[in-house]
Amino acid sequence: MPPRSGSALPFLLLTLLSCAPGQSASGQSFSEIDSIILAGRDRGVYPAAVVVIGRKDTVLYSRGYGHFTWAQRSAVPDPVQTLWDVASISKVVGTTTAIMLLVERGQVELDAPVQRYLPRFTGGRKAEVTVRMLLTHTSGLRSYVEFFKLAPTRDSAITLLYAEPLRRAPGASAEYSDLNAMLLGLIVEAVAREPLDRFAAREVFAPLGMASTMYRPPDSVRARVVPTGVWNGTAIAGEVNDQNAVRFGGVAGHAGVFSTGADLARYARMWLNQGATPGGHLLRAETVHEFLKPGQNAGPRLHGWEAPDPKEEPPTPYGSLLSPESYGHTGWTGTLIWIDPRRDLFLIFLTNRCFDPKVGRSIRELRAVRDHLSDAVVRATGG
Repeated sequence: MPPRSGSALPFLLLTLLSCAPGQSASGQSFSEIDSIILAGRDRGVYPAAVVVIGRKDTVLYSRGYGHFTWAQRSAVPDPVQTLWDVASISKVVGTTTAIMLLVERGQVELDAPVQRYLPRFTGGRKAEVTVRMLLTHTSGLRSYVEFFKLAPTRDSAITLLYAEPLRRAPGASAEYSDLNAMLLGLIVEAVAREPLDRFAAREVFAPLGMASTMYRPPDSVRARVVPTGVWNGTAIAGEVNDQNAVRFGGVAGHAGVFSTGADLARYARMWLNQGATPGGHLLRAETVHEFLKPGQNAGPRLHGWEAPDPKEEPPTPYGSLLSPESYGHTGWTGTLIWIDPRRDLFLIFLTNRCFDPKVGRSIRELRAVRDHLSDAVVRATGG
């Protein structure tokens, strides 16, 4: 295994400054990108957004848009300082990366049954479900269960999760499921013998210099967190939006991570560099390659990630111009990350779409913004 430096200093020294509107530090034009994001805000899809665009060794463009809420007196988002509830992007940034590290250390085997690590996961054909199937969403579990309505505590919710029956034969087909990621988070905790947030903070976020990425933001940073909801007229910020993650105490395999545009840029650059960082290696290149393989019978699902599906009708989160090697993930709150190795390109686009949208069907409206934005990023960076 290549040496893994304990120093994150080169990443910590990365200064990500907001560029002048429409223009990168090198003078490259990004005015079309600004127009698309601002149009989405003006239509009422989201009050706040940041975008970060870059390559494996540089950031090309970064900017904040709008305000934390619809009130013009609220804070203006910043790519470096502002924290966002990234929702399902937690599945890759926190959980998948943690599993990758445990695989490299020989503590988790992808084709081992989940029962090896979680003996309470029993019933029906669950003995056939592997860790790999959880990652590729081919376990046979249904997509979503409102555990927060069915269980009053974390422990009782976990009991229901283990008891949830399979709806399809293991490995037969894919259905995107929060339950898969919840189980992966529990595998990390069982194998590492510590909570997921503690393991991820020490083994993933710290080595990458992601100093502002965390679960359960403390009161000291709440002023920097974009709100994702309103309760009795008050904007709610710093509490995870996903209610199942709330029932899990704010830390779950499928949701719970708060991060910034700058930190997610560091994460994307690690993937473009095949696991390498300026301070050493977080992951081996062969591990990165393994997790970017399509899952068997998984359609566009990779291991943790998804690939743009050419059969999907537009609008899609990835537009129509990304290369076949691209991969990414979205989040319910209004977040997007994609990485295109062929073009040496990444996009981070963070919004609080779920905060009091002023337009109906805001998730579909956001898909249209993402679609146009993704194609505009490819055009702006040389196609």
